[in-house]
Amino acid sequence: MADINRDDDLIEVAFPPRFNYGERVIARAVIRNDGTYNGKDIGEVLVNKGEFGYVTSIDTFLQRFYIYAVEFVESGHRVGMRAKELCTLDNLPDVVLQGLGERAEALHKIGTRVQLETSQPQEPSA
Repeated sequence: MADINRDDDLIEVAFPPRFNYGERVIARAVIRNDGTYNGKDIGEVLVNKGEFGYVTSIDTFLQRFYIYAVEFVESGHRVGMRAKELCTLDNLPDVVLQGLGERAEALHKIGTRVQLETSQPQEPSA
């Protein structure tokens, strides 16, 4: 049986989407195939908790919920997810960034060109 949360009485589409196109987000939980992802078995892990990606499109489901298509960098999967399954990396509140202190700088680098360039193996110099 599907994991249906009965406390979803809120009609999300009455409000603006929580995330924007191109926004960096991180998965808050492991996401498994519920049968809607072609080429993978039901129950197979599509996205690991903590994996980051980019919002590539925003749609709705049942005229109630936003579904965010997220392209995850590490796995290469594009998965439709609800807002409650994601956390932003681009628009964290100032109070959260202050609480993170020096570690907040690392969040700014996740998935950015600077982080990607420094994570590439360096050619040995001759």
